[in-house]
Amino acid sequence: MSATHTSDSTAVTAPVLYVSFELSWGTWKLVFTTGSGQAPRLRTIAARDTVGVLFEIRNAKRRFGLSDDAKVRSCYEAGRDGFWLHRFLAHEAIENVVVDSASIEVNRHKRRAKSDRLDAIKLVSMLIRWHHGESTVWRTVRVPTVEDEDRRQLHRDLIALKAQRTKHSNRIKGLLAGLGLSVVVDGMLPERLEQLRQWDGTAVPPGLRQRILREYERWELVGRQINEVQAERTNQIRTDESPEVKQVRQLLRLRGMGENGAWLLVREVFGWRQIRNRRELASLAGLTPTPYSSGGIEREQGISKAGNRRVRWMMIELAWGWLRYQPRSELSRWFHRRFGPGNSRMRKVGIVALARKLLVALWKYLERGELPAGAEVMEKKILRLKRAS
Repeated sequence: MSATHTSDSTAVTAPVLYVSFELSWGTWKLVFTTGSGQAPRLRTIAARDTVGVLFEIRNAKRRFGLSDDAKVRSCYEAGRDGFWLHRFLAHEAIENVVVDSASIEVNRHKRRAKSDRLDAIKLVSMLIRWHHGESTVWRTVRVPTVEDEDRRQLHRDLIALKAQRTKHSNRIKGLLAGLGLSVVVDGMLPERLEQLRQWDGTAVPPGLRQRILREYERWELVGRQINEVQAERTNQIRTDESPEVKQVRQLLRLRGMGENGAWLLVREVFGWRQIRNRRELASLAGLTPTPYSSGGIEREQGISKAGNRRVRWMMIELAWGWLRYQPRSELSRWFHRRFGPGNSRMRKVGIVALARKLLVALWKYLERGELPAGAEVMEKKILRLKRAS
């Protein structure tokens, strides 16, 4: 989401120190300047050295002849370091923006010079342009609060655990496939493993058997953790009276909406973001179209995929489920009129369009109480959640 800012290009203002951060694991590069005509000052410090950051800012002010209370504006690219640095800079009265890396303009020559130093210099020049009114030079990231960020950990942990469980299961199947064997991975795997026989009637070799059993123990551990996380989430849905969890319960009233989808949509989007319009909402999920038009060539390149990937794949799953569980809704009828007669490729294209429309409909449902046209609600499902303890 892009942030609004005030242009200072039409008024005489006090000198400002601009600084960009190029972050890596071992070192950080800081580039300082006071404007487009000023040669940049480059400094390298140890990563995560907040004392060093403040020290270099003070030195840069003296180097450029600025007062100690001169305004400082900074930026860095969103990435592994998250938002703690932004919060530290804000605490030190430094006006910082976190930049979406994918939105930064890039030289389109096939071969171009690329280094952390050049990246930091380019970043500080774009920071100056952005503060002088070039709002399209990049897109900034809206920084969540510490509490909002922490609330996203539960479902993200659950997604990661399920991926790990699948990985352990596939590894067990892959090890046995090397012997021409197949097996169902569940609680009975150790017993089944003892009964498996190869083509010549021999049992699974002891070394491989022990490796599979160790992999099975990891599979069981991840399964227990998944159950614990799901139980914690269900308990919060039953008992928590925070506005965000109330939104989850409101979504659960819709037929075809489960805990996974309702929880993820609220925690990732609806629970903390201030959404201005449907276009902004679709872009947050990376569901906006990307037309290509040049001269006499016009074609559609598909969706942008530049937003939250978790929301995007969840909306695709929910769209398929919406067709199944809400067949009499207006959205389902629109899909069948528009894409029903087409082939499988057209239906796949149509499901993305339905996912975008459904996301907007759910937003209106939570914000304004507008039930999607023709949608069915299930009050009894909420009652079961509250009583099944």
